[in-house]
Amino acid sequence: MKDYYKILEVEEKASANEIKKSYRTLSKKYHPDINPEGAEQFKDIAEAYDTLGNEGKRTQYDQAKNNPFAGGGGGSSFQDMFNQMFGGASQQSRQQPMRKSAPDKIVKVMVSPIESYKGIQKTIRYVKDNHCQPCNGKGGDQQTCGTCKGQGFQVKVFGTGFMTQQIRQTCPTCAGRGYTLIHKCYNCSGNGIKSVANEINVTLPKGVDDGQYLKVANAGDFKNGEYGDLILQIQMAPKDGYEKINNDLIYNLYLNLEEVQKDKFLIPHPDGDLQMASPKLFDTSKPLRLKNKGYNGGDMYVKLNVKFERVD
Repeated sequence: MKDYYKILEVEEKASANEIKKSYRTLSKKYHPDINPEGAEQFKDIAEAYDTLGNEGKRTQYDQAKNNPFAGGGGGSSFQDMFNQMFGGASQQSRQQPMRKSAPDKIVKVMVSPIESYKGIQKTIRYVKDNHCQPCNGKGGDQQTCGTCKGQGFQVKVFGTGFMTQQIRQTCPTCAGRGYTLIHKCYNCSGNGIKSVANEINVTLPKGVDDGQYLKVANAGDFKNGEYGDLILQIQMAPKDGYEKINNDLIYNLYLNLEEVQKDKFLIPHPDGDLQMASPKLFDTSKPLRLKNKGYNGGDMYVKLNVKFERVD
């Protein structure tokens, strides 16, 4: 079982906010666009947060983690534990070829603060690797690998007597697929995939935040006989004077000298315009606060800015 707490670099007693903060930091650090060698760490981090970031899943994970003989969640049977200790391979590992699952595909999605406040349906356009139809994603005519007999791996034995250790290695002939190609497909040259322009409609939830990742199952690229997931990376961009900081909605209000003298301001808000009394001390360094007018119970802050033309 993977240690999700260790992956997210938090303690088991960490709060939801601490887990979320660590997830954001690590996901940016190991994002493939920033760190090309961090793809595997990034996937583990997303998997860990998918569990620990959900209260129900976290409870189930903690229960399984503290019970070494619990089923599911990456746990293994006593027989598998024995086999791992003394070099044997479990029945399942002997029967299943070593095939890697399809990797996730990451697509950046630009979202404005107002779109996040209301929730919005967006059309996501991206290039997708589909399975080749003429060969049905197989790459051509296949035959069972003669080196590994279709297992996708070879077992190397080291040591003698009771202290024997078995190590499973990827088959060098078929690269773990369990088969080799006799005749390559004319349409895909044996790759089993064809790149196409694809689009899907996705409803983004209210309050979606910068740096957040949303998963669309099986909408990614086709590889190793299956479709991976599509990961939407949310990027928040200020627009029309609005910004989003955590659950707070920020608005930049620009006033001229005449408007500064008025008793009230009109504040545009996604739910409808709001009126705010002008402060007695007009201080542009201190934003005005409107309680519970932000995201998910957060507040709205109005930054006051004065603009005017000088008369020479």
